[in-house]
Amino acid sequence: MNVVILAAGMGKRMQSALPKVLHPLAGKPLLRHVIDTARSLGPKKLCVIYGHGGAAVPEMVSALAHETGSTIETALQQPQLGTGHAVMQAVPQLDDAEATLVLYGDVPLTTADSLRRLVEAAGNDKLGILTVEQANPFGLGRIVRDADSGAIVRIVEEKDASEQERAIREINSGIMVIPTRHLKKWLAALSNNNAQGEYYLTDIVAQAVADGVPVVSSQPSGEWEVAGVNSKVQLAELERRHQLNIAHALLEKGVTLMDPARIDVRGELICGRDVVIDVGCLFEGRVELGEGARVGPNCVLVDATVGAGANIKPFCHIEGATVGAASQIGPYARLRPGTELGEDVHVGNFVEIKNSTVAAHSKANHLAYVGDATVGSRVNIGAGVITCNYDGANKFRTVIEDDVFVGSDSQLVAPVTIGKGATLGAGTTLTKDAPAGKLTISRPKQLTIEGWKRPVKVKK
Repeated sequence: MNVVILAAGMGKRMQSALPKVLHPLAGKPLLRHVIDTARSLGPKKLCVIYGHGGAAVPEMVSALAHETGSTIETALQQPQLGTGHAVMQAVPQLDDAEATLVLYGDVPLTTADSLRRLVEAAGNDKLGILTVEQANPFGLGRIVRDADSGAIVRIVEEKDASEQERAIREINSGIMVIPTRHLKKWLAALSNNNAQGEYYLTDIVAQAVADGVPVVSSQPSGEWEVAGVNSKVQLAELERRHQLNIAHALLEKGVTLMDPARIDVRGELICGRDVVIDVGCLFEGRVELGEGARVGPNCVLVDATVGAGANIKPFCHIEGATVGAASQIGPYARLRPGTELGEDVHVGNFVEIKNSTVAAHSKANHLAYVGDATVGSRVNIGAGVITCNYDGANKFRTVIEDDVFVGSDSQLVAPVTIGKGATLGAGTTLTKDAPAGKLTISRPKQLTIEGWKRPVKVKK
């Protein structure tokens, strides 16, 4: 199969310098959604037609091709003279022995299953059209069928339709499967004698009927599958529709969502059984939640793994981190890239951990910074403790061995090691290694100054 994706439009109504097809939906460009769906069908040829937006669209396509190790061709449509003219730009790259599927870069939610049904209906010798019935088809091309047989005879655009034709509710989505050997001939015969002065791809339907090529249709599972984006309003509407689809899929897999309308997934969210996700949570990249994990309200998880039975309390930000099973995180905790927490680790409010490993049963319950550190098991990190890992030019590592107790308001000036079972008294500034099993303190002797009086503000 050949696949041609039309992505040359300006998108004036988007009111943006960014090409329409590069606006994000669920964290990735509209066009990326369409390409990903097309690639899932295993096409032999895949070509994206671009126009407005200069080099931005082909650059995005090239980067995606490199990322996925696939071949994606591009072709420039300049000037833009309609959908038929756009497909003409791909003709040199099409394999005559394969049918050609035409998709649109601003129609991101068409499912692979719906496209497969259309491809199967069309085969290699029929023209297949993805159609849908709409209550309000204003502005869309209508499917005109023979009154007796019900066969599709042509498609008429809104501006060229008669009053009777405008009453038709079955519309053309624009998505077609076409026998390529016929497509090339039909494209060459297109005329721009219409209200827009453009070469309509839809005009090939009448040519197919004239040539005796059967025209068949298939319908998507939902009307939203053929919805396009022409404005920020429509983009927002599709975003909500897409997120609701994701939410329903999670619910079907046994995930509990406290409100399916208040979750955002901008990537891949993988959940085990009995996961509970509260409202206002955002998931980006690849996030995996183990069986029985709980995520409290208003958390952000990016490229993170959360182990079975872990509890992420409200307002946590977790990025590029691994949370061990049965751990307790937050509220208001931040786990930065390179963080790896073992089983039953407690990270409390206003604790930040970065590029560090923390072994099982350790805890930092409040107001601490742990950066570039290796923390053993059963370690207690008190309030106000920080690892001083950066000297302004280089970063150094702190090692805290098993069963260490670090008193509140201590500063650990890396590189430094605290031996197994050691205790650091509160307020210690550690600049040398602390020996195992012993108490280390660095603080001045407490003094009370006799006769001292607090200054009084001088009245002016």
